Amino acid sequence: MKTKPHRLCAIGILLLVLILPAAVAAADSSSTSSTGSSTSSTSSTSTSSSTGSTSTTDAASLVYVSNVTMDPGELYPYEEGTITITLENGGSTAVGLTDPTIISSRVHIVNEDDWKTMTYIGAGSTISYSFRITADAPDGTDFALFTVGTKGGGSVHFPLVIRVSSEGIRACISVKPDSFTPSADEAVNLSIANPRDGEVKNLLITPSGDGIAVSPSEKYIGSLDAENTVDVPFTVTAGHAGNLTFHVSYEIGDSPHTTDVVLPITFGEDKTAAVPVLNNVALTSKGSYFDLTGDITNAGITDAKGLVVSVGSPAAGTGTYPQYAIGSLASDDSGSFELTFSAGDLSSVPVLLSWKDSAGDDYTEEKVLDLSSSAGNAPAGAGTGSTASGTGTTGTGGSASFSGAGGPPDMGGMGGPGGSGGPQGSGTSLFSVKGGGISSFYPLIAGGVLCGAGIVLWKKRKWLSQKLKRQ
Repeated sequence: MKTKPHRLCAIGILLLVLILPAAVAAADSSSTSSTGSSTSSTSSTSTSSSTGSTSTTDAASLVYVSNVTMDPGELYPYEEGTITITLENGGSTAVGLTDPTIISSRVHIVNEDDWKTMTYIGAGSTISYSFRITADAPDGTDFALFTVGTKGGGSVHFPLVIRVSSEGIRACISVKPDSFTPSADEAVNLSIANPRDGEVKNLLITPSGDGIAVSPSEKYIGSLDAENTVDVPFTVTAGHAGNLTFHVSYEIGDSPHTTDVVLPITFGEDKTAAVPVLNNVALTSKGSYFDLTGDITNAGITDAKGLVVSVGSPAAGTGTYPQYAIGSLASDDSGSFELTFSAGDLSSVPVLLSWKDSAGDDYTEEKVLDLSSSAGNAPAGAGTGSTASGTGTTGTGGSASFSGAGGPPDMGGMGGPGGSGGPQGSGTSLFSVKGGGISSFYPLIAGGVLCGAGIVLWKKRKWLSQKLKRQ
C-alpha cells in the first residue's frame, strides 16, 4: 500500500513536537545545576574569608600591656629619661606589631626611628619597647597615651602618667657644735632629703676647706629613694676659722646635678665643755718648798676625764706631789688636790688644769694665783689680800681672796705677802673664806687648846693653891 505524502509530513511534525520539549527541559536542567554549583562555591569562599578575618582580630585583641617602668620615676624638665613598656601575647598565635609610639603634647621621643619595623610577638611571649624621652616645662603631671598597631587587626592603647619636676635634693647641717675649738675633733652631720617622686642615684659628698681636716674625706651613697632622708656623719678638726664646704653631686636618671652646703667655722667657748673651778685654795710654806691644797668643781655640762693638776713657770713641781691626778670629774662633782712646788718668786703661781673630753680631745686651762696685787713686786712686807684668776682654752677661771702669813725661805725682810716672818719662818695663807687643808687650822687648834687649858686651871685654882701651900 502506498502512503500518501501529506501523512508523512504530519508524522514528522508530531515527532519534532515530542522531542523539542524534552531537549529544552534537559538544557534547562543542566543550566540550573551549573548555576547552583557556582553559587555554592561562591558562598563557601565567602565564608572561609570571613572566618580568617575574625581569627586575626581575635589574636590581636589578646595582646596587652603587662608592665611600665620609668627611669627616673619623675622626669627633670628637658633632661632625658627612659620609659619601658612591656606587652604580652595571651593568645595562641603570633601577632605582628608595628609603629609603637607615645602620644603627648609635652613628652617627646628621642629614638622614635628605632621601632619602625614590624615586630612579631609569639604566643605566650612578651616584648618590651624602651623609649628615650624628654619632657617640657613646667612642673606637673602629663597624661600621655602609648599605642601600637597590629598586623591584620586593631591597635593596642595604654594610658601613661608622666610626672615632671625641677626640684633637686635638699641638704643641710643637722648637727654641729655651737662653736669650734682649735685642733679639737668636733662632730658634724650632713642631712640629705630627696623630695622627688623618684630616686636619685650616685650621691658623692666631698668636704673641703682651707686648714680644715674632715674624716671621712668623701662619702658615697648608691641611691636615695623618693621622699627619704639620710644623715651622713663627719668629724671636723679645724686649724683656724674659715668656711667648710660640702659638695654634693648626684644623678637624676643619667643626668648629673650638684649642690653645695657651706658651714662657717668659728671659734669660741664650747657651751657643753667641762668648766673646772678652783675653791678652798690654801698655801703653806714647808721650809724649802710650798704646799698648795684646794678643791676643784666641774661646773660644766660634760665630764672632765683624766684631770691632772700641776704648777707652771716660774713655779716648779717638787717633793711629794709635783702634780696631782684627780681622774674623771663628772659634771657638778668636785675633787681635792695637793701640790708641792718651789718658787723663787711668789708674785704669781700658775695652776695648770689638763683633761680630756669624751672624744679624747685635750683641754688645758691655767688659773693664775696672783699674789702681788697688795704687796708690790717684791714678796715682802704685810698685805691684806690678793686674788686668784685663771685663763685657758675653755674660758677664764674664778677668783678667791686670801690672807695669811709666811714667806719663802729665800726671802728676807718681813716674809711673804699678808704676814710676817723671817727667812726660815712658816705661815698659813687661806685663799678662800672657807679655808682649805688641816694646816690652815693650826693656829685655831693651838688657841683652842690654850683656852681649854686656861679654863681647867681657872676652875682648879683653889685645889692647886692648897696643893702648893701643903708643899
